[in-house]
Amino acid sequence: MTDHLVDVTDLTVDFPVGPAGAYVRAVDGVSFTLEPGRALGIVGESGSGKSTVAAALLGLHRGTGARLTGTVRVAGTDVATATPAALRTLRGGTAAMVFQDPLTSLDPYHAIGDQIAEVHRVHTATTRRAARARAVEVLDRVGIPDAARRSRARPHEFSGGMRQRALIAMALACEPRLLIADEPTTALDVTVQAQILDLLHGLREEHGLALLLVTHDVGVAAESVDALLVMREGRVVERGPVGEVLTAPSAPYTRALLSAVPRLDAPYDRPAGRARGDAPTVEASALRKEFGRGRRKLTAVEDVSLTLHPGETLGIVGESGSGKSTLGRLLVGLLPPTSGEVRHAGTPTTGIAPGAQMVFQDPVSSLNPRRSIGASIADPLRAAGERDGAAVRARVEELLTRVGLEPGHYDRYPHEFSGGQRQRVGIARALAPRPRLIVCDEPVSALDVTTQAQVTALLAEIQRELGIALVFIAHDLAVVRQVSDRVAVMRAGRIVEEGPVDEVYGRPAHPYTRQLLDAVPVLDPRLAARRRSARQEVYA
Repeated sequence: MTDHLVDVTDLTVDFPVGPAGAYVRAVDGVSFTLEPGRALGIVGESGSGKSTVAAALLGLHRGTGARLTGTVRVAGTDVATATPAALRTLRGGTAAMVFQDPLTSLDPYHAIGDQIAEVHRVHTATTRRAARARAVEVLDRVGIPDAARRSRARPHEFSGGMRQRALIAMALACEPRLLIADEPTTALDVTVQAQILDLLHGLREEHGLALLLVTHDVGVAAESVDALLVMREGRVVERGPVGEVLTAPSAPYTRALLSAVPRLDAPYDRPAGRARGDAPTVEASALRKEFGRGRRKLTAVEDVSLTLHPGETLGIVGESGSGKSTLGRLLVGLLPPTSGEVRHAGTPTTGIAPGAQMVFQDPVSSLNPRRSIGASIADPLRAAGERDGAAVRARVEELLTRVGLEPGHYDRYPHEFSGGQRQRVGIARALAPRPRLIVCDEPVSALDVTTQAQVTALLAEIQRELGIALVFIAHDLAVVRQVSDRVAVMRAGRIVEEGPVDEVYGRPAHPYTRQLLDAVPVLDPRLAARRRSARQEVYA
């Protein structure tokens, strides 16, 4: 008799593509087990098959045309042969899943408590009153303050971290034995991420939950799991206790993956980014930005002043809602300041600043899906008055080559590219009008670590070559340290600390900066455990 809660043997998943009868292999011969109360992490780049494996545990590929072989057993249930009724019992009752984006998992029209209560009633056939009480109970368990009142709120009234807690509460509603978390902290800033990871760890300790954690962030895995599977192109290339895999990896791919992870303890050897005698590229003086009126007025940026020179990179870090993205839009002129002034090359500017461009977080939403990427890159050139079609195409093809793509990609569409390639397209479009300033707003937060490293290396190379000033906005402090000369830490609309990277990271003066740095995941599981214990003592 086995004591495995999850037993996967030789799982293969093929998805239909193109003409009838054609398939692409997403998962190839994956096997693993998971015991009650233990935590297993599956890490790998985008497209490695890790989320496909997680979905297979709940039979989520049924009806999609996917072809599965091998066996998947969860709490003794053979997922492939289970009846619809048995699958309903499995999903939510025995095992529950927490997805990456709570906004797409929660119904915007219904109160969060009602949605949790509905899940509970489906699996327990209890009364509405009992289900509502259960919803409040699990919201309180996951740390939602004033749970009875907040249970009546709708998803848009919760912050990102609170929505993720609500999803975890929904998963816990029926006391599952297995929690499957698919990239549960990807969109969260470091302090909220630490809180969610601490919550998952606490639930395991208190209730004996087994956890399957899917993530592209190796640091998140180090903080959270006992054992690790490393996947590449649908196959497991390495497995073992998390400490062994992270400190003494045997597979070349694992070593390459770990070497691409930006780390706070890596040597800081970025060369000086500018000549101090040059005139500033952009200056901001006493910037203030308000949204709304009267009682609804919100001050997003308050009394911010900064200066950026040619060839210099200024990193801006802070939690969600700190005002960093609003500040970036003020610097390029996408938003007008309520008060204060922005000067480019010494000249006060209103409206879109000449010589300033922006690279956004999500290249999918910033590229028109109905236009070729060549046409999108050409937009700034045509907006600047260039009418020679041959000259425009030649410039675009030059830019495609410069960012590591091919001239022949001009006529392709956004859906034909990977996430990293689409971000390269966004960088090429920003470079098209030969800007003096580029503001990058979370340009790598949605990318896996190796693609992150490629994009940040590209930005650094372009900056050295062209002398562009860069503003790099991110919630990942390790990435900001890697690419910046100076860093500004924002909180509640204000810059609370600013200075050279080695000083701010090595000798932080403000308690908030120290709090942010303490929340950054580390690759040493023992250090992660000590830091988690220290956080619990603070919150106790």
